[in-house]
Amino acid sequence: MTPRQLEEKRRFAGAKKPSMKRRSESHDYRSKRFYMVTLEVVDRVPLLGRLEGEDENAAIRLSPLGQAVAEEWEGIPRFYPQITMVSQCVMPDHFHGILYVREDTEFHLGQVIKGFKLGCNKALRRMLDPVALETQHTREDRKLVFRNWLLSFAAIASQPYGKATLWASGYNDKILHNYSTLDKWKAYLQDNPRRLAARRAHPDYFRVRFDVELAGQTYAAVGNRFLLHHPEKVQVQLSRSLTKEHLAERVQHYLALARQGAVLVSPAISEGERAVMRAALDERLPLIFLTPWGFTKFSKPGHQYFEACSEGRFLILAPWEHQNEHISLTRAMCLSLNSMTKQICNL
Repeated sequence: MTPRQLEEKRRFAGAKKPSMKRRSESHDYRSKRFYMVTLEVVDRVPLLGRLEGEDENAAIRLSPLGQAVAEEWEGIPRFYPQITMVSQCVMPDHFHGILYVREDTEFHLGQVIKGFKLGCNKALRRMLDPVALETQHTREDRKLVFRNWLLSFAAIASQPYGKATLWASGYNDKILHNYSTLDKWKAYLQDNPRRLAARRAHPDYFRVRFDVELAGQTYAAVGNRFLLHHPEKVQVQLSRSLTKEHLAERVQHYLALARQGAVLVSPAISEGERAVMRAALDERLPLIFLTPWGFTKFSKPGHQYFEACSEGRFLILAPWEHQNEHISLTRAMCLSLNSMTKQICNL
């Protein structure tokens, strides 16, 4: 889409709403690139399988529908030979897949995903055929997936099975800008079952709350909110002008306080503040992090924060709403975050 076409489209689009499913306005989705795609089952109903095992042994046992989804993904190159399938992870209520478009093409990534969705819908409808339900699937499979699906969707269940739809509208994509990121993407997919097991073992630590009131400010929160009630909370604030030697001294100062039982509170704006945060996470010390980037209801802690959240030693607070685009921190935003950090420490 050209800049002129984009501006013309914006005239009629109305106010932009935060969304994790919006395409990048600056990227040509017909170009050679690695992509990671995420799709959600309608209403997040766990139709694709179930979690078995715990910790490192956690795995997803795929339902027949989950197996069909995996096969549809691997079959994409039959229709688009310019594409190589790299990795996939079928979760009970959503799907992640990594693909590589090896050359610039005439088709848009959205066309590929649309075809994949249609193939999955056809598989779902075949399985929801009343005869197939009774003759081609075990009683356990019917209980796990199809009966639950019909009971969960009153509106859809009243329609002929031939119109059943598996996926929610849209999809999320991530664009690989650095080849070193590919291994991280693949590791993220492989680690998904273990993270799901951890979230189920400690559900409250991973549930996003949007109603946390602190000193007149409303926050969205993920993590252990009991850290807010700790009697000793210490604000981490370090100037960018510190020398390397002085910075190292201040980092050790804050770590010493945390080792003695204090909870560190920081927006991690300056490099020194980020150094304290990294060191505290490495030493498994308690930490409250104020982030300028808001949450959606499906937000989860990132790689470096996940373990800390699962162990109850980390809390992330977001005072502002989620924005799909990356925005630059302004001086006013930094001052506000520092002020909020001070207020939280004084609670």
